[in-house]
Parts: sequence; C-alpha cells; structure tokens
Amino acid sequence: MSKTYYDFKTIESKWQKFWEENQSFHVSEKSQRPKFYCLVMFPYPSGRIHMGHVRNYAIGDVIARYKRMKGFNVLHPMGWDSFGLPAENAAIKHNVHPSEWTYDNIAFMKTQLKKMGLSYDWSREIATCNEEYYGLEQKLFVRMYEKGLVYKRKSFVNWCPDCETVLANEQVVDGQCWRCENEVVQKELEQWFFKITAYADELLKGLESLRGGWPERVLTMQKNWIGKSIGVEVAFPIEGKKESLKIFTTRIDTVYGVTFMSMAPEHPLVLELIKGKAQEGEVRSQIERLRKQDRRDRMDETSEKEGFFTGAYCLHPLTQEKIPIYVANFVLMEYGTGAVMAVPAHDQRDFEFAKKYRISIKVVIQPQGQALNSEMMTEAYVSEGVQIHSGAFDGMMNDEALEKIADFLEEKKVGKRSIHYKLRDWGISRQRYWGSPIPMVHCSSCGTVPLPEKDLPVLLPKDVKFTGKGASPLAEHFSFVNTPCPKCHQPARRETDTMDTFVESSWYFARYTCPDALDPLDISKVDYWLPVDQYIGGIEHAVLHLLYSRFFSKVLRDLGFLHADEPFQRLLTQGMVIKDGAKMSKSKGNVVDPDELISQYGADTARLFSLFAAPPEKDLDWNEAGVEGSFRFLKRVWSKASELIEENVKMPLPPSLDQMNESEKKLYRKIHQTIKKVSEDIEDSYHFNTAISSIMELVNEIYLFDAQQNPQESSKGLSFEAVKTVVILLTPFCPHICEELWEILGEKGTVGKLPWPHWDDQALKEETVEMVVQINGKVRGRFQVHVSLGQAELEAKILEDEKLKKLIGPGPVKRFVHVPRKLVNVIV
Repeated sequence: MSKTYYDFKTIESKWQKFWEENQSFHVSEKSQRPKFYCLVMFPYPSGRIHMGHVRNYAIGDVIARYKRMKGFNVLHPMGWDSFGLPAENAAIKHNVHPSEWTYDNIAFMKTQLKKMGLSYDWSREIATCNEEYYGLEQKLFVRMYEKGLVYKRKSFVNWCPDCETVLANEQVVDGQCWRCENEVVQKELEQWFFKITAYADELLKGLESLRGGWPERVLTMQKNWIGKSIGVEVAFPIEGKKESLKIFTTRIDTVYGVTFMSMAPEHPLVLELIKGKAQEGEVRSQIERLRKQDRRDRMDETSEKEGFFTGAYCLHPLTQEKIPIYVANFVLMEYGTGAVMAVPAHDQRDFEFAKKYRISIKVVIQPQGQALNSEMMTEAYVSEGVQIHSGAFDGMMNDEALEKIADFLEEKKVGKRSIHYKLRDWGISRQRYWGSPIPMVHCSSCGTVPLPEKDLPVLLPKDVKFTGKGASPLAEHFSFVNTPCPKCHQPARRETDTMDTFVESSWYFARYTCPDALDPLDISKVDYWLPVDQYIGGIEHAVLHLLYSRFFSKVLRDLGFLHADEPFQRLLTQGMVIKDGAKMSKSKGNVVDPDELISQYGADTARLFSLFAAPPEKDLDWNEAGVEGSFRFLKRVWSKASELIEENVKMPLPPSLDQMNESEKKLYRKIHQTIKKVSEDIEDSYHFNTAISSIMELVNEIYLFDAQQNPQESSKGLSFEAVKTVVILLTPFCPHICEELWEILGEKGTVGKLPWPHWDDQALKEETVEMVVQINGKVRGRFQVHVSLGQAELEAKILEDEKLKKLIGPGPVKRFVHVPRKLVNVIV
C-alpha cells in the first residue's frame, strides 16, 4: 500500500458494493438486542440532492452507526415523499408524465445517496406515489370517514381566474398567481377536511410528554398553533333578524365597552346583512377586495386596518344598545367564530380601526387612582384596572369581574363559558392530479358514499392531459369520473379531488416498520419499533408535518393499528447550510453540487466537513478551506496507518499502566480520554463537531509520540493501538476509510460491526498536573507536579527555583495562597 496516496474513489466504491451485496444494514424484529429507530425526514424527489441533504443524512447516519456499535438493533430506513405539484408542473413544461418524471428523479437521487455511504435498510424503501402505498392510505381514509373524522364542507380557496385553478397559499405571491402573475381571488368550494380538532386537547397535553426530547422552540410553536383559550361565548341578536352574531372572547370583563362588531369578509352572514341596502353593490366589491388580501398580512398586527359598515346593527345582550356591524380585514373566518366584539378602548387593533372610521370609544377599565379620557387616548389600555361604566360590576378589579360577568351572562342565558382552539380542521382537498385520489363517490340517490375496501385502490389514470388550466385533469377524464354507486349501482360521479401530500408524510414512519403488510400496518411490528427514538429534520416542519404526524398517530391508535401515543420520542432540528451569507439555493446562485464535492474529495470528506463545521442544530457556514482541512485530516490518518503497516507493527501493549514510561502514559491516557469524550459527545448532545475535534487531537498526539522515537516494542504496540482507536471512533463519521484501514491493519471482521470501545477509568486519572505560580497576582512560572505533592513540599519547590527566587527577592514571603491543582499565589 502506498504510504501517502489515499485513493478514496476506489475505497468508497469497494465498501458501498460490499454493504449492498452483504445487506449489511438489513434489520428485522427477530433480535435479542434492544431496538433503536433512527429516522431522517424523507426527501421530495426533485431531481438532485443538495448540501442540506448531505448534512441531514450524515447526521442521521452517525447516530445509526454509533447505535449499532453500542449494541442496538437499529432501523434506519429511507423513502420518497413523491406526490406533489412540481411533478405536474414538469408534465406541463416538458410533456412528460408525472410518474415518469418522479421515478427518474428517485432513481438518480437514490444513486447519489448510496454514494454517500448511508447505512439504510433499502429493503424498506417507500415511495408515497406507489399505488400500493396510496391504496392503503385510501383504506385509512375510509376508516376515518366511518369513525366521523372526515367530512366535506364549503371553504374559501385561492383561485386564479386566468389559470382556472386552485392555488396553495405558497403559490400566491403578493396577491398574484406565481405562474401567470394575475390577480388571485377567493373562491368558495366544497372541500374535504380531517377532524384534527377532535384531538386538540390531547395534542396539547401530549406536548408535556415530549419535553426534554423535543426542542423547546418546537413545543412552543405547536402550543401556540393549537392555541387553547378559555373564555365566554356570547350571542348578540341582529336587529330585525332571527339570527344572532356569535362571538368568543377571553376578555368578557370588557363586554360593556363594545362599540362595534367586526366580521370577517368571508362570514356567511355578511351578504345577508347588506342585501337590499343602498350600498350593497359597493360593499360587495369591498368584500371581494378584502378577501384577496394575503391572510398573513391580515393577521399582522402592524398592517393597516381596513373595513366598512354593513348598514346593519346588533343589540348588546346586557345594555340593549344598538351596535353597528362592520366588516374588518383583521378578522379571519377560520379563527373563533369569524366575528368579534370590538372594544377599542382595550384592544389595539380595535382602537386603530375605531380611530380610522370615527367610531366611539368607551372606557370600562382604568388604572387605580386614574381616570382615562377616551378622547385623549393615543393607544388602547390593556393592563389591569378597575371596572367603570360596567353596571353592577363598577368598582371591581377586572380580574374579579371576569368571573362575575361570566356568571351573570350564564344566569341570563345569553352567554356560556367555553374553550376555543386556534387550531382548525385540516383541509386536505387538492384540485390536482398527482396525489392520492379521495375514495368517495357522489350519487344523486345515496349522497356521498365511501368506496368499500374491496374496490380499493382508486388508481390514477395514466392517459391524462396536462394543460395547467381548468380543473384537475381527473375532472376531465370521463372513465375516471363516471362510475357506479357502490350502494345502489346507479350511475354516479367519482370524487376528483386528491389528498394533500402532508397526508402521505403523516404515517410513512409507521409503514417503514412493516412495508410488506397487506393491511396499512402490522401492529406487532409497529409496536416493536415505534415510537421513533430519534427523528431528524428541518425547523420549517415544526408545526404542520409534526403536528399532522402526531394527529395521525392518535388516529391510527384509535383505529387499532398501534399503541404508541406519540410518533417521535426525540427530535433534532438541524440548521441550514449557509454560503455567502445566505441559505444555499439556485435562485441565489450559491449552490455547491454534492456530486462534484464527492468526486473531488470523497464522501467521507463531505460527511466529515458537514459534521465538523458546526453543531447539528446550528447553521453551517460553507467554507472551502474547511473542506480542504477535513480532506487533509483523513490523509493524515491514512498516512499514519500506512506507516505502521509498512513497518509491520502489531505488538502488545505494556502489561500495565505502572510499567509504562511517561510518554506512553500520556498517549495511553489520551486514548481513553478521547474514547470518553467522543462517547459522551455523541450520546448526550450529538455534538459531533467536538467529538471529531477530540479525535483530531488524538491523531496529533500519535504523531508527537512517534516523533519521540521510543525504541521499545511496547511503544510501537501502543501507537498501533492508538491508530486502531482512531479508526473505530471515526467509523460512524467516515465509514469507508475506516473499513478499509481496519482491513489492511489486519483486523478481523468489519469495523462497523465492532462493539463501541470502553474507556479505562484508571487511565483517566492524571498523575501530574500543571501548577501556575503567581507572585503578587502576576503569572511568573509553571510547574508539572505529582498530584500527591503536599502544600509544604510545593512551597519549598517554589522557593528553591532559581528564577523564582530572583523574582521573589530578599524580602519575607507573607503567605502562600493555594488553589488546589491549579495555582499558587506567592504574596511578598
């Protein structure tokens, strides 16, 4: 073997072939080892992997390989989140079927992942666009429907009149269609929903069980998204109508300060309220304009508050005052009841709206000892205070009035205490082709009917046309749409919506445990593997994907498919890869191609750099010099191992620590310090960067030790042992070079199947320590002293040192100040 040439291309190709041919990472439930399920969020097959993938999958692979060496039965699968709009866009642009485009991308990206040396059990591979997978998903849909967890209702969607299609929120840019750049409108369509709100309280309470395993930031985001609020529902009768305007408030203490009502532009009663009024035409156009506004802008507290008077009034249930009803852009139909009681004196949004439209402001809470003047107020008063203008509740502190007014409303039967959630049911309808067809049929006699399981799966027809305009291609496919009713067998119409792609990613982790099961899941295998012990993915999935997965787990539990309450026990949210001050992306032109990187430096270098440059949870700043440094380090390891092999060094260690010389003790101690450091850094915090750094320090120590040219055979044996330790500890990070070195070092088996090494506690005990010597607080010297040296002996040693004697001078020493094992300060 060449002493200096590290032929990474040959090495990596050799070991990737070995792992594949020997099914090295194949795993089953039939094992006496404890299980460990390590999962990285599966990718969308866009065509090529990027550096974010390299980092993400390298993190997961280190954990999986380490846990195998620690004696665990490790499940580490991979698959493809392969439904979605980009495939349809490709079909339109390139005149290729979405299936062909998707599977070509999967084949290419799979090759790329294999070049990284990732230890996946490819026998469990999943593609969510596979007919078997989405067919089983349709079974789950039907069972959820039968359990009352699926329903259909009207909902507003983003609609592009030019493209004649529904757009997802992310496809609306500044109120315009991302494709044609024409204005997007809100359109009301029948949509399918999953009843996630049925699990709102359980989803909220379950967050406590994840504390310590999930980042606090993610737990907080989910808690806020679910948004539990305890308050009061109140009905405000509409003047001249049978209906009432129902509102929910957490601030019932301000109910006497209501001066107007605010409704969402989408509220179903709005058009009824303006009907027949002089301003009806103008109001309709205003409603349409407000509906077009971006929902995120409408929710932003800093954005302009807009609205208009409907011409209608409601009656205050306690005072019988006439309250004008306005439509306001900051009220959303999907939150609360779609209407709010507006108290401008004590809510900033209401305050700004009232000032703009010259609506009266009524103070009902003021600070103790102060009197607020509504005409002089420059902002809403939202702090605690004393009730005024509040009938029988005047003079109470507002926190006491909260309960008293709620009691009063319930007694009067015009209000009731209630719990509301910000969480809304999950709208899963997509007017797309490339998704799982919803297995429902619409019959004029029987209504909406689920397909029986024997008629599943509903397959996507292959012969469809993609124009990018109009309804889903499925709606234009005669033989797909027209089907007999499964109940009465009369002609009926098949549902042409497909499911949101978040549905597929909400249960894939369970399917990995039993990819060959004929039913959606095999409970015995699911219960063996779930929950996932370590889940890894981006913070951008903190709410939707992770929340939907938690919801699906609870549904699957209630359907009898599993017992785990939560899908993911621990969660690691990795940082982004940054280059030139921005996240890598094609649009910014700062992308680094992983294929080119691996071709130039090898997969082990790419893995090592992505793991060494930053802790997993932090952003990684791309650095070409850092890549070069990682490559140089691997060449140093290779060179040192080559040197030992060429010298045919494989000799025994000294029989005990006591028989080693000082140089040997130092290296032996460093070996075991490194084993401890690497083990703890991986086990406790996944701080791979500091683990790698300690391995680098050990390599430096080996080079220093060998440079001292210790002549005895035991020293050469110790050097050999140190290199072996480096190879073992480096294996989870850089598996190819380590397998090759293990083989050519003459060791048995593959290094990846070795047990993880243990450190020697005795070796960790330092025999000597460095003592800093100060004179009147200034550092004047350093000593290596034995740990057993007493204070009197140390003081004598200092006074005997020629250099220190001159610095101390002839005067008497007043005292010695000792900091054990660290320093001595000589006061003169």
